[in-house]
Formats: sequence, C-alpha cells, structure tokens
Amino acid sequence: MRIALIAHDRMKDRMVALAREFAPMLRQHQLMGTGTTGGRLVDEVGLDVERLLSGPLGGDLQIGARLSVGEVDAVVFLRDPMTPQPHEPDINALVRACDVHDVPCATNISSARLLLRALG
Repeated sequence: MRIALIAHDRMKDRMVALAREFAPMLRQHQLMGTGTTGGRLVDEVGLDVERLLSGPLGGDLQIGARLSVGEVDAVVFLRDPMTPQPHEPDINALVRACDVHDVPCATNISSARLLLRALG
C-alpha cells in the first residue's frame, strides 16, 4: 500500500507517537509525507518516507495530485482543528480528493488507529 502521512505543526508529536506505535506495519508499505512530518518520521522513528514539499509550500497538493491518478491508497492527515491554516484551500482540496477517489482518509488519532489496524 502507498500511504501518505501528514500532520499540522501542533499534531506532529502525535504523528511521531502514532508512527512508533505502528512502525512494524508501516515498514511494510510505501510511505510518503509532507516536508517536516516526513523528516521527523525518518529521524525519530526510522521509517523510510519519501519527503515531498511542506504543506504550505504545496505538499498537500502534491499528495492530492498523486491520489487523483491512483498513486495513493490511504491518507493519515492529523489536522489541527483549533488553529487556522494559511493553506486551508489546499487541505480541503486534499480531503475532497480522498472523497472523490474513494481513498480512506483519517484526520484524527482515533480514525488513524482504526485505518492503520485495518491496513495491517
């Protein structure tokens, strides 16, 4: 499976913890992530993650483009619902692309755990 991993700034620590929890399973799949999130997963968890641009610089759009041509099978996007994001239109476009192309998208820890368990 090709899994995209994305986290807003205030959610990056939670993404690292989630990735540690599911590291054995995640190592069996092809991973991609936005800039800083991907870097932290490489450095702190030891995962092999293809790093794309950071979200505000277009990383969300890069993942959305891949998703739209069938190159992403699942998305874990830990969003911070309490902090306005300057690239909110890109975020909405990615979540919408998941809906349009019927790709599972988890946007909080509980749904991420469910999704990753199902993929495991």
